[in-house]
Amino acid sequence: MWFASNAVLTDLISQFQLDEGSLGFMTNAVQFGFIIGTLALSILSIADRFSPSKVFFTSAVLGALLNLCIILESNSLATLLCFRFGVGVCLAGIYPVGMKIASDYFEKGLGKSLSYLVAALVLGTAFPHFLKSVSGSLVIDWQIVIYITSLIAVLGGFLIYTLVPDGPYRKPASRIDFTKSITIFKDKNFRAYTFGYVGHMWELYAFWTFVPVLVSAKLSDHSSINISSWSFGIIAIGSIACVIGGHLSLKYGNQKVATISLIISAACCLAFPFIINGGEILTLTLLMIWGMTVIADSPLFSALVAQHAPQEFRGTALTVATCLGFSITIISIQLLSYLSHQYDSNYVYWVLFIGPVFGVNSVLRRN
Repeated sequence: MWFASNAVLTDLISQFQLDEGSLGFMTNAVQFGFIIGTLALSILSIADRFSPSKVFFTSAVLGALLNLCIILESNSLATLLCFRFGVGVCLAGIYPVGMKIASDYFEKGLGKSLSYLVAALVLGTAFPHFLKSVSGSLVIDWQIVIYITSLIAVLGGFLIYTLVPDGPYRKPASRIDFTKSITIFKDKNFRAYTFGYVGHMWELYAFWTFVPVLVSAKLSDHSSINISSWSFGIIAIGSIACVIGGHLSLKYGNQKVATISLIISAACCLAFPFIINGGEILTLTLLMIWGMTVIADSPLFSALVAQHAPQEFRGTALTVATCLGFSITIISIQLLSYLSHQYDSNYVYWVLFIGPVFGVNSVLRRN
């Protein structure tokens, strides 16, 4: 559901007479809703006090209903933003809670298990672009993309509720601790890995948001179907990178693999303005490598955060880290959106380089 509106943005612009600059606002509405949702869940320790599977299911159903609301004919930009905000709030009960469920099942090899979870997240993020490319070739209404994403969300929630009971290592919190979201930062390891995750997030969602723009800059003479297909491929290939990174972490450790991934991603960011002046194959290859390394470190940072949090507040710790990470995405997305409209230059994407530098520095200074 996360990028469902992005995948059909051109249709939304035409249907509801929106401004061309609506991309940043649409994405940030979800991000802001997610931040508010994670903040509420972390303060109230929802994922630690209640069954994570039930929280996941409830959030998936409510999110699917709100996602469907964007097809209403009476919508305006304001109502679309409200519905996307609501989807973001519900996603707070899905993504970090999903990581909490995984951590309740795996004491060892958490990085590998989370890599599969994040790989699924990546495929889900890319899926609306795939649906858009298919709908274009089959002349399917854009509303079908929204129907399908909502249906899959409900199905996912139902599978978790019926097939994934509370894990054997779950230790429920017996009470609300309003201070835990703050005092947990006293642990230097938790603090360092959380800031590493924040640096990674500065780059990730801004990159994902602008993938269609980056592709269209090189495929301007091609059809929108090709742009949607390539956007799907560039984002979806990150799922493979997550799984590879998870397995490598068993041998080399979560920290080392995450740090290397951040460094390669930063290198791709720096190289992009130069590579785009080359041929299509070279540019699209770089974007594919960037699509892999920009996400491969995500499950490993989450595993490091979980491993350095008290067991009974592991859900709260993951939610806090996720909240901070997604908070920073609002700034990076809006900043990149502003710069790309003000300056007709590919060098504006260098603003994403700030995140990996901050993340690597946070992790290395820990030692």
